[in-house]
Amino acid sequence: MIYLLAGANARKVKVAVDVGVDEVGKVAGKDRTTRQVEFETMLLGRHGYLFGPRARGADWHLDRSAYILLTRIQMVGPMSIGQLSEATGLDASTLNRQTAAMMRAGLVERIPDPDGGIARKFRITGEGGRFLDDDRARYLGVLEGLMEDWSEDEVADFAAGLQRLNRAIERLDGRPWPRP
Repeated sequence: MIYLLAGANARKVKVAVDVGVDEVGKVAGKDRTTRQVEFETMLLGRHGYLFGPRARGADWHLDRSAYILLTRIQMVGPMSIGQLSEATGLDASTLNRQTAAMMRAGLVERIPDPDGGIARKFRITGEGGRFLDDDRARYLGVLEGLMEDWSEDEVADFAAGLQRLNRAIERLDGRPWPRP
């Protein structure tokens, strides 16, 4: 059983998760479905109830918050603090700290709103994009290793289950996340 607090009302919701798989041997060509698993588990991490702090080696570039925020900006384009707050449910002060750290690290830059609005927006820098791509590739490699003896169908079923769970959480929370 997993318990999660979601949304502004912080309602406690009991969620049961049961994932079963059969051992059927290694099958090549899991890239597309593994990418879906990577994305869905990133979203589960966004909700914060499944993954605890992960020990990262020197080869990783981004912390969890930067990985999530950069992924969102990469998918929808430049975003303001207000838009990031609406998308993530985080308050402006938290996002100001996180984006300031990302700016100091050279991962994002502030730009005028491309649509002419008043609020400045954050755009991923070249280095931010490279770091995101590098960490995603490492994460995909870890997932490939963990699921190396899963069939393509098992990985696809697992990815579909994760997506279904994430969509249910997003409906509860009122914050849908774009999919690739």
